[in-house]
Amino acid sequence: MKAAPTPARIRTGLLAYLVAGLWFGLLLVKSEAASWYRIQEMFRFQSFHMFGIIGSAIVTALVTTALLRRFGKTREGENVRITPKEKGSVRYVVGGLLFGLGWGLVGLCPGPIFVQLGAGLWTAAVALVFALIGTYLYGLLRERLPH
Repeated sequence: MKAAPTPARIRTGLLAYLVAGLWFGLLLVKSEAASWYRIQEMFRFQSFHMFGIIGSAIVTALVTTALLRRFGKTREGENVRITPKEKGSVRYVVGGLLFGLGWGLVGLCPGPIFVQLGAGLWTAAVALVFALIGTYLYGLLRERLPH
């Protein structure tokens, strides 16, 4: 049986998440990935900027996922398990299309909502409210949706 984490260990974990989140937010602002104009340029194929950022994120995710599968341990020392996803599912295509449509219409994906709020762009609050409504509705309808 595992011992419960100590309050100090919980605080250091939360501090690590806070620092990582602040660093990520700073990178999003400095790379202009949280810029409505850059996102619109991407969807109009007027600039390679965002595609470069997305491509570097994909490469980073591939490398870190491979490293986690090979060497990953939790803070408690257990091996990290990544369950494989089913391939060719229609739900991924539909979900991706809905996500992309919302991203294109609103001009931001869920990650930078908080970054934009932190940068003083209060119009992102509208997107946050609707993201929360959408999450709530998914929770209500989850059992009736195809999975």
